[in-house]
Amino acid sequence: MNLLNEMYRLVEAAEKNKIQIRAVGGLAVNVHNRKNHPFFIREYGDLDFAVAKKQRREFESFMPTVGYSPHKQFNVLNGDVRQIYYHNESEMKIDVFVGDFEMCHKIPLENRLAVEPYTIPLAELFLSKIQIIDLNEKDAKDIASLLLNAETGNHDKETINLKVLADLCSQDWGLYKTTSINLEKIQEVINKTSLTADEKNLISQRREEILQTFESMPKPLAWTLRDKVGTRVKWYIEVEEVRR
Repeated sequence: MNLLNEMYRLVEAAEKNKIQIRAVGGLAVNVHNRKNHPFFIREYGDLDFAVAKKQRREFESFMPTVGYSPHKQFNVLNGDVRQIYYHNESEMKIDVFVGDFEMCHKIPLENRLAVEPYTIPLAELFLSKIQIIDLNEKDAKDIASLLLNAETGNHDKETINLKVLADLCSQDWGLYKTTSINLEKIQEVINKTSLTADEKNLISQRREEILQTFESMPKPLAWTLRDKVGTRVKWYIEVEEVRR
């Protein structure tokens, strides 16, 4: 199964049923690899989507019509925030986030799914990758790909929206902290890659713009008080692997 084609098929089929689903994860990052840079090309094992909470019931009825069966036990226990489906023939897994993307940190998506035609918006896609506590090489490359291919600015069009980053990270110290830590790791990763000097500089420049956005963003009292506590208290959610 060609997962990229399957992703497009499902988003378009959902649209015909007036259901908005948008891709999350590595394949969503690949959609925005407009330069088709070979350094970021890799294999993908499954699909990840987000759907609005208000369309949850319609989505649950839709999935069997396009060849997918639910993970019944998981969906009964977690279906209001997250669902899992398997392709009836290949058993390929689809992970679905309902309303919010929630792993190590929560990223609201409910009212932002219409921004991009196939994926969640670039700002939220960036955050969904960089919010991972135990960042691996694959995820680091995905973040670098976004920083290379997408501009940073104050709008959404093919851009990592700095206003959105500031808004979400000023409300959630933990998300800010993990993002800041991982931006430091990304610099170390790209310095060791085969990317050209110009590509490394562009990634570094956009990384710095994000860090400067954090410096200048308004910081509410609750954020400031949590900052004083720092990493002495755990600031993220432990994520458990889901087994079939």
